[in-house]
Amino acid sequence: MRAPWKSLRSWLVAVIVCTLSTFAGCYLGYHHQTEHAALADTALGEEHRVNFAPHDARQLTEEALRGDGLLFEVQPDNSIVTFWRNADFHSSSGWLIVDVPPRYRYEISFVPKAAKQTDIIVNVHTQNIPDDQLAQYKASSRFELFKEIDELALKAPPSSSTPASGGVNFTLLPNEDLKALARRVTGNADNWRVIAQDNGLKSDSDVTPFENVWVRNSLLKQPAAQ
Repeated sequence: MRAPWKSLRSWLVAVIVCTLSTFAGCYLGYHHQTEHAALADTALGEEHRVNFAPHDARQLTEEALRGDGLLFEVQPDNSIVTFWRNADFHSSSGWLIVDVPPRYRYEISFVPKAAKQTDIIVNVHTQNIPDDQLAQYKASSRFELFKEIDELALKAPPSSSTPASGGVNFTLLPNEDLKALARRVTGNADNWRVIAQDNGLKSDSDVTPFENVWVRNSLLKQPAAQ
């Protein structure tokens, strides 16, 4: 009489083991899928310096974004965040289970460097885009954003607070600061302080090569008497 019970008990154990194995297989399969879905967000940054105040640099950037058809929002801190755009690479079968489609957007901030200089910092923020394809979504390569900003800058030079008359605009030579400019055009390097004040500059080095600097007529060298 004991043999049938032993057989029944062995059969029940076998059923339980198979059932647990089945659930374990399902769990492992689900865990494998969530590993694909839980892909980390990625950001890649780049920067570009322009000879404009932050407000003007942001306006140039907004115009360039509109020209590229990029929708955006200006944040309370005056940074810019573009709307998400879907990526255009061909997904493999392993990426089809991801709930969020591969996409990207740009987060742009403006950091003042000098009186009329700003660093435009652009971070491309991506989701579910492979690492080996991130570089092609940078703003400089995908939309030539910095090139477009520079082209717009040539058409719309920054507004100047200097007088429209009563002086002369001089172009700084390479490696020339305000002291060297003052010495060259006025004959006295100490005149750089007046020149800096007239142009809204803070120091003798607060300039860039080939920048235009206004010098009032009263400081200019007088022609030698005949």
